[in-house]
Amino acid sequence: MKARIVSFRRSRRRQNTRQIILKVESITSKEKTKELIGKTVTWKSPAGKEIKGKISNYHGNSGNIRAILEKGVPGQAIGSEVEIK
Repeated sequence: MKARIVSFRRSRRRQNTRQIILKVESITSKEKTKELIGKTVTWKSPAGKEIKGKISNYHGNSGNIRAILEKGVPGQAIGSEVEIK
């Protein structure tokens, strides 16, 4: 399943690059996100490196999900796709 990186998890003055917010096209409510919690997320860089993580919880009411990664991703990753397994 594919998802797109929407943003980092952030506050007013700080952002956490290890936690990303993902949008899956087929999911539009937080009730449908409960089946994705605990699955693995993989982001591939253009150079071929992989950063893996895990889906931790939903984010908001519109079906976005939050993933916690092993390592932070660069800012150029926003808008790119990740693989959910």
